[in-house]
Amino acid sequence: MGLEIVVKDIQEGARAEVSRIKAEGDAKASEIINEAKEIQKKTLGDSLAKAEEDLQSLHQQVISSANLEVKRITLNKRKELLDTVYIQTVENIKSMPASKKEELLKSILDKHEASGARAYSSKESEELVKKLTSLSYAGNIDSIGGIVLENEDRTVRLDFTYDSILKSVYERSLKQISDILYG
Repeated sequence: MGLEIVVKDIQEGARAEVSRIKAEGDAKASEIINEAKEIQKKTLGDSLAKAEEDLQSLHQQVISSANLEVKRITLNKRKELLDTVYIQTVENIKSMPASKKEELLKSILDKHEASGARAYSSKESEELVKKLTSLSYAGNIDSIGGIVLENEDRTVRLDFTYDSILKSVYERSLKQISDILYG
């Protein structure tokens, strides 16, 4: 019987050791599982935060892109309007009554005649310019109206053609619109 007690003691010791090792293993496994769950929660939280950040960034890009497109469309429409006004203005200048053409040319000559020695004008305005100024008439230029004055040695030309005045106003308007839209 003594042997049976020793075997039983060894078996109980072995069972106790197995139980202890199993309990340690279960505790370690539980610890590893809990650690993995914490890492998973943190990773998920980080992923959600990154996704939220990416979504905000994309949202801002879409809004910025839409605003830029609206500004571009607005600028194009304003340019189209200015082009239309420009064309209509050219037509209005061409069809101005002779009295108005004479009044405008006289006004330009009164202010700037002293700056020149010769005058150029369109073929249509030639007789009127010759009548209104004592400057020598130097010839015709391609213009819808107005005059070009030139000094004696031909080094300085003052362009008072309606074409150049209209172009200058048109370009300033485009710049102002651009400045308003794009700062």
